[in-house]
Amino acid sequence: MMENTISTGIKLVVIIPAYNEEETIERVIKEIPRDIKSVDKVEVLVVDDGSRDKTLEEAKKAGADRVISHKKNLGLGVTFRDGLEEALKMGADIIVNIDADFQYNAKEIPKLAEPIINGKADIVLGDRQIDKLEHMPLSKKFGNKIATWVVRRLTGLPIRDAQTGFRAFSRDAALRMNLTGDYTYVQETLIQAANKGLKIEQIPVEFRKREGKSRLITNIFQYAKYAGLNIIKSYRDYRPLKVFTTIGVAIILIGLIFGIRVLIDFFTIGKVAHLPSAVLTTVLIVVGLLVIIFGLLADMLKTQRILLEEILYRMKK
Repeated sequence: MMENTISTGIKLVVIIPAYNEEETIERVIKEIPRDIKSVDKVEVLVVDDGSRDKTLEEAKKAGADRVISHKKNLGLGVTFRDGLEEALKMGADIIVNIDADFQYNAKEIPKLAEPIINGKADIVLGDRQIDKLEHMPLSKKFGNKIATWVVRRLTGLPIRDAQTGFRAFSRDAALRMNLTGDYTYVQETLIQAANKGLKIEQIPVEFRKREGKSRLITNIFQYAKYAGLNIIKSYRDYRPLKVFTTIGVAIILIGLIFGIRVLIDFFTIGKVAHLPSAVLTTVLIVVGLLVIIFGLLADMLKTQRILLEEILYRMKK
């Protein structure tokens, strides 16, 4: 775990990414506790992702300390990344992200901040306890469980809810995040955290029934596609040798399967009877070896990336 025991004079910034949430943003902001034990100051940062309604005006009227706005809708991943950077500029020691749709209970923010304040965690996830949620549609519940299982397998961490948007970061953990996804951020942050040795805690939280339709997951298949691509990309960047070696070996094995027929004919009749199969075998084996070599090169680049990320971390710090 990174050294992140919080000293006195703690400032907590709550990030609220918002897109067309004029009906709920006020309730979310007003529910955020401004008096938290061991925290000297709580500020609210709303990142408006190009809303076409009155989200921006409602956020200011409700008492947000800072509001930044995109000229057009850029996606949750970009919005969260901008919020993280802005919160760091505001001098946050702890950063809590909460959705603008009033499904999370903002009064539980102190629960998420406590492990970071006590130096026991770098990132704290609000576990929605999906199995107990009767109001969550089966399609979303199944998708959440699949995504969590994938993240758990890739990170080696006992994650119970990888999709939760209610999470807290220490300043050090936020400084180490180098996010690139546009559509979402939830899986990418966990993959990066696992590869950077950050300590993750999980705390059960309330998750209310959604009022209206989700602004992010309008189509479960579209979400699965983009989230899946984001997971693959993040894992590839941090485990390139394993990824390319697996692909390369699979291609070689397919080539050898075709080659068995060629070898049997060669030892039986003394010549290559199936030239197309022989050519295909040779091509697949060569391609497989090239993919493995590419993986070795990518692994070398990963070393350079780690060094660059450390330099970037020190510069931001």
